Amino acid sequence: MKVSAETLENKKVQLTVEVPEEEFEKSLQKAYKIVVKKVNIPGFRKGKAPRRVLENIYGREILLEDALQDAVPNAYFAALEEVKDEHTPVSQPEYEVVQVEKGEPLIFKATFDVKPEVKLGEYKGIELEKNTVEIKDEDVDKEIANIQQRYAKLAVTDGPAEMKDVLNIDFEGKVDGQLFEGGTAENYPLELGSKSFIEGFEEQLVGTKPGETKEVKVTFPEDYRNEDLAGKDAVFTVNVKDIKRKEMAPLDDEFAKDVSEFETMQELRTDIENKLKEAAEKKAERDVKEAAINKVVENAELEVPESMIETRVQGMLNEFVYSLQRQGISLDYYLQATNNSLEDIKEAYHAGAEASVKGDLVLEAIGKAEGIESSPEDVDEELNKMAEQVKKEPAEIRELMEKQGQISSLEFSIMIDKVVDFIISEAKILSK
Repeated sequence: MKVSAETLENKKVQLTVEVPEEEFEKSLQKAYKIVVKKVNIPGFRKGKAPRRVLENIYGREILLEDALQDAVPNAYFAALEEVKDEHTPVSQPEYEVVQVEKGEPLIFKATFDVKPEVKLGEYKGIELEKNTVEIKDEDVDKEIANIQQRYAKLAVTDGPAEMKDVLNIDFEGKVDGQLFEGGTAENYPLELGSKSFIEGFEEQLVGTKPGETKEVKVTFPEDYRNEDLAGKDAVFTVNVKDIKRKEMAPLDDEFAKDVSEFETMQELRTDIENKLKEAAEKKAERDVKEAAINKVVENAELEVPESMIETRVQGMLNEFVYSLQRQGISLDYYLQATNNSLEDIKEAYHAGAEASVKGDLVLEAIGKAEGIESSPEDVDEELNKMAEQVKKEPAEIRELMEKQGQISSLEFSIMIDKVVDFIISEAKILSK
């Protein structure tokens, strides 16, 4: 097999591959065994006609499609082995068959995007700012108030209704005097101030009492997901059946015992303060890492092929669809409910995907420049952490990841993390 490579514009490479006639003949024979079972030839049982008879009746062309589908991809991957040190494909190839005549070698071209060259800028000694972590008493107070809200008990009240009250309502909505789909419900629990209804709806129920019927007038937003209702005025007839008000427990030691493993409010406050501090410190570290990546990408020069961005977008979309499925929601239902299209979602992911790809490419280039790699020990350590999280043996996790071809991705991820740590260790960190 002969292989030649040509670098084209727009970060593309074209391989010209010549497959010897005798090699292509093997694919033609495979194709014959498939095709002969699909056609009826007089004088022969189905699948038993000799190849020469088949070709005499239908021509050699009847075998070419199946033969090319077998020969071309196999030859392409074999050709890549010869040029992989110079050209790393980052997209699926586009094939063009140049020659397929009988008695001649098969010749085809394969064109694909390659990993772009990265011209690194400054990545050592860059200036980064890190937030100073300070937890104030009011931060702790706010968290305790949230806990107090979560553990509040609902008690029936005669009203009048206030914000944060939970109303049990029946409602019937009309647009232009006509009922509309989704505008009617019975025994609906609505917390005033939750903003779960159209703007202005909940505010108009403040002051109502149990047994009262209230006419609520609202206007649907111009970008409302149901285009038939967008921008239109609606009138809801709301029957307030009962009102429940949250009763807050006093913030004393008994409260601490009820909502935590602690005996006193002071112990609870200390624990909350420590957790808030830990969370803030982790966020500050994440922010510095993100700033470091953004800085070195900004200082570098590279052009990313659109195919790499599209692949990353598809990966992000797959993760989103999986998260929906875990909630029992189909993609079709989500698109209909949000009045979005698949292209809308992909477009929303595009900028983030581009930044993500650029970050990986620049960090990988820094890793190569500094000789930073993931070691077998690094991989073992990460597998141990993963195994501990899911309560399994590390060997099970490794076996699963090897079957799914994910070990190389894990090695790359570890290397990227080590590069980011290196950049930060070399940076000038300023407190803010």
